[in-house]
Amino acid sequence: MVYQGITYRGSPSGKIVESSFARESLEADEVVITVTHSGVCGSELHLLRMGIVLGHEGIGIVQEIGSACKRVKVGDRVGWGFNHTGCGYCDYCLSGPSEDQYCKNAKMFTLDSTDQGSFSTLSVRKEEWLFVIPDGLSSEYAAPLMCAGATVFTPLIDYVKPIDRIGIVGIGGLGHLAIQFAAKMGCDVVVFSSSESKREEALALGASEFYATKGVTNLADLGMKKPVKYLLLANSGSTNLGIYYPLLDEHAKILLTTYATGDLVTSHPEMTFRGLSIIGTKIGSRYIVYVVVYRSF
Repeated sequence: MVYQGITYRGSPSGKIVESSFARESLEADEVVITVTHSGVCGSELHLLRMGIVLGHEGIGIVQEIGSACKRVKVGDRVGWGFNHTGCGYCDYCLSGPSEDQYCKNAKMFTLDSTDQGSFSTLSVRKEEWLFVIPDGLSSEYAAPLMCAGATVFTPLIDYVKPIDRIGIVGIGGLGHLAIQFAAKMGCDVVVFSSSESKREEALALGASEFYATKGVTNLADLGMKKPVKYLLLANSGSTNLGIYYPLLDEHAKILLTTYATGDLVTSHPEMTFRGLSIIGTKIGSRYIVYVVVYRSF
């Protein structure tokens, strides 16, 4: 049987173009999915000229399963994100599903699965990284959790405690989820945005304080009540970390969750004498995606 789908790819001109793909066989551990919903991640902007099928926050209905599939069945509503599969034998895979997103041999969106984006009518994926969506969670809300939700939930679970004061920079695809997660955890959430128009939304999502930064050259002039212990960067292009130092408490941690080109700029003395840390995080593990999906509604 031939499996065919209509896809939407990037192109050298930067325009999204319609194309198609065909698969002539289904491997034992693969699943055929009719795609119904897809999130739109900001990272798609970096991929527009690569010629790959875009989208990595997909939701769809299982149409067929391979002979070795055990977790999903025909008719299930499933979701998937950035990772396609892991090797199953490296240190990160063998440590369990809490760090398997760091598998060095993983097959991932953009690098190995160029025709498996969620901007498509059909997707053929490994069962390993599929997540059955519970009935109480609508597809349009489930899709962004596959990447954006898992990405910001990971550092919150790994480092932040309910009593902590955390700053979140940006209130876009990642930021609006990070605010809700941190607030529901019981954190004191402070939101920073370049736009004053985001104030009402940020407070409604659970922020206790909001500061608009547009036109402010020294963030010390914002008049914060007190510094933050964690600063989660959910905006794009945050390469000059030094501008955030006035917001930070001693021993604060800067959590990097977005993709930005270029080198980070920081002050060595400031980092050393104040005991600051910079921590990068990569999407979410299978365990984290599962937790986000089943604990978010």
